[in-house]
Amino acid sequence: MLGALLVTTTASAALEIEISGGSAQQIPIAIVPFGQAANVNQLDISSIIGADLRRSGLFRVLETGGVVSRPTDTAQIKYAEWAALQAQAMAVGNIEVLPGNRLKITFKLADVLKQTQLAGMEYNITPSQFRTTAHKIADVIYQKLTGEAGIFASRIAYINKAKGRYALQVADADGVNPQTVVSSNEPIISPAWSPDGTKLAYVSFEKKKPIIFIQSLMTGQRTVLANFKGNNSAPAWSPDGSKLAIVLTYGANSQIYTINANGTGLKPLTKSSAIDTEPTWSPDAKWIYFSSDRGGKPQIYKVSSLGGDAERVTFEGANNLSPRFSPDGKFLAMIRSDGGSYRVALQDLTSGQGQLLSEGGQDESPSFAPNGRVILYATRIGGRGALAAVSADGRVKQRLSESGGDVREPAWGPLLN
Repeated sequence: MLGALLVTTTASAALEIEISGGSAQQIPIAIVPFGQAANVNQLDISSIIGADLRRSGLFRVLETGGVVSRPTDTAQIKYAEWAALQAQAMAVGNIEVLPGNRLKITFKLADVLKQTQLAGMEYNITPSQFRTTAHKIADVIYQKLTGEAGIFASRIAYINKAKGRYALQVADADGVNPQTVVSSNEPIISPAWSPDGTKLAYVSFEKKKPIIFIQSLMTGQRTVLANFKGNNSAPAWSPDGSKLAIVLTYGANSQIYTINANGTGLKPLTKSSAIDTEPTWSPDAKWIYFSSDRGGKPQIYKVSSLGGDAERVTFEGANNLSPRFSPDGKFLAMIRSDGGSYRVALQDLTSGQGQLLSEGGQDESPSFAPNGRVILYATRIGGRGALAAVSADGRVKQRLSESGGDVREPAWGPLLN
């Protein structure tokens, strides 16, 4: 029996993150412990912000324990003291308790060398929004100091199998605060985020065959998208969220179709004697890339989203599977197999050049972070499924392990306003 739950109940332990590597030029930053009243019973917000920045590999978060001053506002900063610590930037802030069980978090970012304020934000929140606010502050810091959008306030989805039961879960980007969206004794596979981050499409075997569902993360309501004869699998949202590409087996082989998000307007996209599967849309919605064995072994092909002849895209590697676009449309992540080893690869779509990024032998399901900087994927650690991540340049590697389950098929959600 399958139980649909709103995303409100924590169902498992948080993912633990192990980081290795880093950028050749990391930005040294001090995150000063925020001032707070004695009755503020919260985690240290500066620790959450610092952990976010460390995971990016682009920052060197400085130890501040030996510094006497603890400024909570830029007007209190003794810049010479922090320059001696070799800080180029620093974050300060304060937490106040407001009536009605609310908190006011004030945050400011300063350039130590120029002795100027770079950003200032104020948040009026409930205690349950504490971690999300910390992630948002880390995003502000990341954006101001790198010029790129931060991803710390985004979310990830994945499948967790524990004690014979499958659960589709959503967690913060750092693996904390996991919530169960839906669970079942039968397999759940292929989670896919809607572009606005409010829905998840997925495949459930609860009726003893694969059926595609769409579920709202706001209300918990779910609807059947595709329950046609044969198998229904591999949902992929169009960039505007109005359609999905799906895979159906009306005949002997899997073929790709498009369908409106309300379940109407089914149209065939590919027609071959091969297995066409794992569709993904280009960010401009003009193309759908997919994996197919029409050449004898699985490789990546593309076809116009309006239909037509397919064109082969990958030529390196014995097999290439699971294509996923970078948000800017310039790169394609995939799983490449050579000599029986399956690893994450990245291909430049302009030059056609590719590189291997991961070091495992059983990697699968790559998914780009919404700023394109990081690729999340599934791997095997100690005979059990786990999540891992690698930066798009291959320098920073992370392992996210959950001790109680077999974790796989990650999908990184979009940036939220």
